[in-house]
Amino acid sequence: MPETQQTAKQQTVFSPFVGPNENRPEFTIRAVLLGAVFGIIFGGVTVYVGLRAGLTVAASIPIAVISISLLRKDGKPSVLETIIVQTCGNAGQSIAAGVIFTLPALIFLGFDLEYFRIFMLALIGGYLGVLFMVPLRRPLIVEEHGVLQYPEGTACAEVIKAGASGGSTASRVFFGLGLGAVYAAFQNGNLFGAWPSTPEYRPDFGPDHVLKGSSIKADATAEYLGVGYIIGPKTAGIIFAGGVFSWLVLMPLLYFFGKSLSTPIYPGTVPIAQMGPSDLWSTYIRPMGAGAVAAAGLITLFKTLPTIIGALKSGLKTMGSGGATGERPVRTEHDLSMGFAVVGAIALIVLMFLFLWLKPVPGAQVGLLANIGASVLVVFFGFLFVTVSSRIVGLIGSSANPISGMTIATLMATSAIFLVSGWTAPAFGALAITIGGVVCIASAEAGDTSQDLKTGYLIGATPIKQRLAFFIGITVSTIAIGATLNAMNIGMQEFKEAPRSWNMNAPHPGVAIQENPHGLMEQLPVKAENGTTTMHHKSEYMVLNALGSTELADGKYLYSPQTGRIEVQWIPGIVSEKAAAPQARLMATVINGILTRKLPWGLVMLGVFLVIGVELLGIRSLSFAVGAYLSIGTTLAIFTGGVVRWLVDSAIKKAGGSDEGDVSSGSLFASGLIAAGGLMGLLGVINAYVQMQFNMPNYIGFPRTFLSHDIVSVIAFVMLAYSLYYFARKPIGK
Repeated sequence: MPETQQTAKQQTVFSPFVGPNENRPEFTIRAVLLGAVFGIIFGGVTVYVGLRAGLTVAASIPIAVISISLLRKDGKPSVLETIIVQTCGNAGQSIAAGVIFTLPALIFLGFDLEYFRIFMLALIGGYLGVLFMVPLRRPLIVEEHGVLQYPEGTACAEVIKAGASGGSTASRVFFGLGLGAVYAAFQNGNLFGAWPSTPEYRPDFGPDHVLKGSSIKADATAEYLGVGYIIGPKTAGIIFAGGVFSWLVLMPLLYFFGKSLSTPIYPGTVPIAQMGPSDLWSTYIRPMGAGAVAAAGLITLFKTLPTIIGALKSGLKTMGSGGATGERPVRTEHDLSMGFAVVGAIALIVLMFLFLWLKPVPGAQVGLLANIGASVLVVFFGFLFVTVSSRIVGLIGSSANPISGMTIATLMATSAIFLVSGWTAPAFGALAITIGGVVCIASAEAGDTSQDLKTGYLIGATPIKQRLAFFIGITVSTIAIGATLNAMNIGMQEFKEAPRSWNMNAPHPGVAIQENPHGLMEQLPVKAENGTTTMHHKSEYMVLNALGSTELADGKYLYSPQTGRIEVQWIPGIVSEKAAAPQARLMATVINGILTRKLPWGLVMLGVFLVIGVELLGIRSLSFAVGAYLSIGTTLAIFTGGVVRWLVDSAIKKAGGSDEGDVSSGSLFASGLIAAGGLMGLLGVINAYVQMQFNMPNYIGFPRTFLSHDIVSVIAFVMLAYSLYYFARKPIGK
């Protein structure tokens, strides 16, 4: 057959950078240790940036750039050791992406983020993603070389080749890392906080209060600037357009029509006239944004359906071709056996069953058959979407992989089964997230595994050693991911005065008492409307959890038996505007909507038809929908990075060059900014966590000086943006 002959010809012609007969250092102790360190760092950074921005950025290129500079033997870069470091480190980033898209939904559903649950689900999902991908490596990576490009994997291979040939690329990452760290230390309110972290302007013109209810602000962070630069001006502009529509069109419109109403409009619990921009956003924009993201995710999934079907058929058809032939393969084809993959996958499914049986979601204890059924759903959807994900990333790259759409499909099918079975209590929503979370993590890991295996194929790495690096990276990064989630949830939480009468003896549908909630400290810093803070003891209160109530907005509240009133609103970190977690909120909305059949459907459908209108305009609706959901503080800062990228591309074109690619001076500097912002942000979260736990002030915080003005924040952010523009225009090595 012509196609078979062409494939065979491609295999014969192709020669990796390191030949199969060469014996170079590869799976060494120093490579594994360095990869584990990167896995922990980039796993934590991805959690921090992803929960705040709703976006993740591939970590393989900056890891490869840094490690090829650190790993040298006889003065020359050790490329195979670099592959192990990059593979091990990038595993943490992909696991973190799958986790943050799903598991924070437990908070939105009213449950705690238990560290052990996060650890086990991430571990099972990550290992499944690697094992399910074992039979797919040969048909996808080897036999379709030249057909499936795997853009990120190919770009990473070019970086490693350039480094081995003497190209100096690491300096740009380190420049961005150093400058970004200094800036973030002074900008971050949980560290020095020398100037406001989020400058804001609230329009309110004339006696008619034109544009009141809107807000223009920017979370002026180094990581958002870097993210905007890497995703480019088009995507950054579409995301910002969604933010403009929500914050400068819809919200002032809500205030204009609702300011004269004396009663709340569902799902609001206070009149619109009493709401500020953040209240309008959290009450009315987020449900609309969730509907928009859900619709956009499904549209993206349907658009890629032909590719998905083709990927599934091709993967199943050629899956057997990777089986053992009885002969020992050459080094560059030595991979895990099919038998090991099958036995390992079965063991993980048994582990999943035991986990659901021995540590069920509180309130969702189900029988033996139900737990077996949940494990079967994980196997079915997991293998289906691992196959799809592994092929799709070869065509369109990891950044465009519709993981959220696949997860939504999994959750909708699972929730529908639960609804038919009569399992509609909130705890079963948490069980559905458990299933969807494992599938999402497995799919995300499989996509990045494919990219890294492509890098290894082009360079000449040993596949079985890459697999071992995946397992190590997944294990160590999972430890950091769970800790980061919990630290952010506690370190960023707020307690605000919200007094209102409340009759505990009356029925309140959708409001339940929560016993022993995780993260509630002994001493609570409660902030009043005038900004003053007073300390209260948790023994003074009972915790109420509202979900789908017509009386209280979704969230947690502290009820005082002494006064007979709700006194405080408890805002966990991963619910607040600081860490909006848009994908996880979407998952919770989908599950809760199906199981309870109660949603603010008017707002949800507004988001759905908004996305349909955007699609009819020929615009990528998923980016617009995410922007419509996020705070404009996030989207404006990301847009600034996109503008810098446009200026750089324009300057390069004017000088006779071409647009920047995936590997360039600017993208490497921006990667350093992202890493610096994320790392310093994590340090700030840890500092805030310690303050909350031990009732300590921020000893390193700057006192209020002339720097404590929004204009100072704007000037500092513009200077950081100029540094990005400056270094992006300088050729690498100069």
